[in-house]
Amino acid sequence: MNEPQSVVGIICASYDDFFEAEKKIADCIKARKEDVVEMTVAELAKASQTSDATVSRFCRRCGFKGFQSLKIALAKEVMDEQQKAVQVSNDIDRKDKGQSLQNILANKVAELTDTVNLMDEGALEQALSCLEQADLVQVSAVGNTVPVALDCAFKLNQLGIRAVSGGVWEGETARAFNLTSRDVLLLISNSGTSKRLQALAEGARENGVRIIIVTNNGNSPLAQISDVKLITATREKLLTGEFWFSRITAMLVVEILYLFLFTSKKDATYHIRRHEKVIRPDKEVRQK
Repeated sequence: MNEPQSVVGIICASYDDFFEAEKKIADCIKARKEDVVEMTVAELAKASQTSDATVSRFCRRCGFKGFQSLKIALAKEVMDEQQKAVQVSNDIDRKDKGQSLQNILANKVAELTDTVNLMDEGALEQALSCLEQADLVQVSAVGNTVPVALDCAFKLNQLGIRAVSGGVWEGETARAFNLTSRDVLLLISNSGTSKRLQALAEGARENGVRIIIVTNNGNSPLAQISDVKLITATREKLLTGEFWFSRITAMLVVEILYLFLFTSKKDATYHIRRHEKVIRPDKEVRQK
């Protein structure tokens, strides 16, 4: 679908790379986007306690020609939310669990929707072809996305695509350095800035390994050295203000890859049935 990423999505994905003054502008836009649509450059600079020049630089860093083009994109977002009657609030309060649950749901639905809309069909097809043709797929991640990497390797193996993943960093590195040009390295990194993953990717790249990345940040160092970029949306910094924690959009991309491979790989059903036949007795015992 490859629709433009939302202004809020761009800000959340790039937030850690901003200078302190730029973060003030980002915080102001996240908190007051309806007001920012009506502001001038000088008014936004005053509201964020920065300068006109910093606002202009911030807009360019976010991929816009200037403040006017950012405002147009932001106004469209505000209008779309109003038309859909979706009130996406960032407030979470244990004293108001009902509204907080609705706020969390709205943000998660927005993340998933934006991720699908961001999906570059050409990049998706490249990723699918790489995975289908690979002798071996190594799925690597660090931190809270490790479970997504493990699940991805499991799903690929179910389809009959040889895949490995593991949480021991030294083992991951050693394996990556032994990959060949017939293999694929699939990286999952929200920020795209992990130095450990970068070292691993650079070592694999020297061997001609094709690299796919699933990331929130298409301009990150890891994205720049990858052959295929699958960009995900994020709104988690609206909820936490500081920490990366969400795995939901990366999990969605894994599901998308799995479903497309399942429908196009001729022997996928055979491999899944063979696997299910082996694990079914264990499931039946557990149910009794």
